[in-house]
Amino acid sequence: MLTLTASPIPRTLEMALTGIRDLSMVNTPPADRRPILTYVGEHDPAAVSEALRRELLREGQAFYVHNRVADIDSVARRVRSLVPEARVAIAHGQMDEGSLESVVFDFWERRYDVLVCTTIIESGIDMPSVNTLIVDRADLLGLGQLHQIRGRVGRGGQRAYAYLFHPADRVLSEQAYERLRTIGEHTELGSGFKIAMRDLEIRGAGNLLGADQSGHIAAVGYDLYVQLVAEAVAEARGEARPTPPTVALDVPGDAHLPKDYVTAEDARLEAYRRLASVSSDADVEDIGAEWVDRYGPLPGPAVGLLALARLRTAAMARGIREITMSSVRPVGAANPVARVAPVRLPASAEVRLRRLAPGASYRADSSQLLIPIRPGALPADVLRELLEELIPQADTGTDPGSL
Repeated sequence: MLTLTASPIPRTLEMALTGIRDLSMVNTPPADRRPILTYVGEHDPAAVSEALRRELLREGQAFYVHNRVADIDSVARRVRSLVPEARVAIAHGQMDEGSLESVVFDFWERRYDVLVCTTIIESGIDMPSVNTLIVDRADLLGLGQLHQIRGRVGRGGQRAYAYLFHPADRVLSEQAYERLRTIGEHTELGSGFKIAMRDLEIRGAGNLLGADQSGHIAAVGYDLYVQLVAEAVAEARGEARPTPPTVALDVPGDAHLPKDYVTAEDARLEAYRRLASVSSDADVEDIGAEWVDRYGPLPGPAVGLLALARLRTAAMARGIREITMSSVRPVGAANPVARVAPVRLPASAEVRLRRLAPGASYRADSSQLLIPIRPGALPADVLRELLEELIPQADTGTDPGSL
């Protein structure tokens, strides 16, 4: 079975991402196709009038989408009052087949300038002369719908414009805000896949074996859900999935993203997720630079969070699986002590250990390294620098702790 789609529904996309279906992408746009300039904002009659008049001046046509049949006639009257010179027609799914066909045919023959319609134009419409789109209640439409409807314009070589309006006197729901923000940010050619990915995150993947096409993902989170399904698919195919290395870190310190630094909860969760998946210092530095660029200078807790990430990558590269540090000092110790395991040090490294970290000790019988942390130092930085000085990075395939 071959499925062709510009913006897959969440369940279809999730099947592709987890390996249930194979995925191929066509990234080359049609010849002469240009990105659609998209405006998202509060409904403004002046903006509607200006957009329609601009289209009329270049002898083009426009879609005005109003997805309520009950008052679509009054909306058409408002459009006529805003642009009296425009020839306005109405089309919706409750019209009889003959009347609807006649209106659409007359619009195709350019006997009308503006078609006030419902979302029936969502698919199957290819009119290169229509290059302005106005949607007056975009907050009520789904993300896939908005992308499909926007694709009804800009199908020729001319620049197309899309105006997605929401009421000025109503507070948008969080999901409606996310949908409008996503459609406004992704305007480049071939952005359907990115929009579908965001739609999957917002609505959820649905039921693989049932009728639900969205939902259910919020219970466990997007990344964990995809991981669980991918593991189940691999198990059903008899494929061995390697267990990714993990490092247990228990190092005291203030390490988090403050709410007043990254205010959006979804952005904070995404930042934590990206930081948890890094595998090198370069990845950590890139994330830190992005935070500075997006949110400003790093506060202390964010600096501590990046320091922990660097420590974790240094430990992973050396086969270390556990670094714990108690806030209580051991008997006889002047400073708190960090325990690093498993570690095997050659004799030459033990000599350097005593020079680099006075008071540190190595226990070969249990493959443990005990390191005192001096007062005022950031434990994560002290431990990382010491590990990089003492232990070379493990070669690919080296067993943990075999250094």
